[in-house]
Amino acid sequence: MTPPAAPAGAARAPRPLAVVTGASRGLGRVLAGFLAAGGFDLVLTARGARALQQAAEELPGEGRYRTLAGSVTDRDHVAAVARAAGRRLDLLVHNASTLGPNPLPPLAQAQPEALRDALETNVVAPLVLTQALMPALTRAHGLVVAITSDAAVGDYPGWGVYGASKAALELLARTLAAELETIDVVVVDPGDMRTDMHQRAFPTEDISDLPAPEVTLPFFAWLLSQPRESVNGRRFEAQSDAWTVAGPAG
Repeated sequence: MTPPAAPAGAARAPRPLAVVTGASRGLGRVLAGFLAAGGFDLVLTARGARALQQAAEELPGEGRYRTLAGSVTDRDHVAAVARAAGRRLDLLVHNASTLGPNPLPPLAQAQPEALRDALETNVVAPLVLTQALMPALTRAHGLVVAITSDAAVGDYPGWGVYGASKAALELLARTLAAELETIDVVVVDPGDMRTDMHQRAFPTEDISDLPAPEVTLPFFAWLLSQPRESVNGRRFEAQSDAWTVAGPAG
């Protein structure tokens, strides 16, 4: 059935707006394309200006796409992202992160500076950006998605720095979900994927058998279709055979 045409001169409903960090490659880039095709306007941020601009030029749809190159750990950059988002924000995806030292060191040999850097990028920066965007998220009753890893709940040798930062991110997200009444927060583990970050973690291995980030898109389509109260505070594995609201994040 074709919906009736809007009356001449009628105002169009505003398009939803999403902010995606780490949007120049990998999962962030794939999610940006998915959201653009789904009718979102986008504010995209990543550290590499050229790769970010190229990603934006390849987006489908007819939305408005704003790119802001910079680090999520830079307070001036965070302020610029908040200005670009404006008064209403429907979706915030915390995808930007750092793997830490490469090759991955045993935790007993990890330098304190490496842990501080991982915590600053993977934990402090998402909180600061969420705080900056909270008024806009509140007006739209927006959704915050924190991208995590199975390293947050595992004890994999060499992954202690990264895993500790992602575990902290999960607790941060779960606490925000419990505290905030007008913003919903979820944690998503996308699973192993064929990305630059995964290749850096295993520089001598062939990862061509891993799925591309597009494997997560059925999950994100499902997530965005769910009643917010049913997903708030939950942890999901994007590559699971089925997604259920089974328990809190963590």
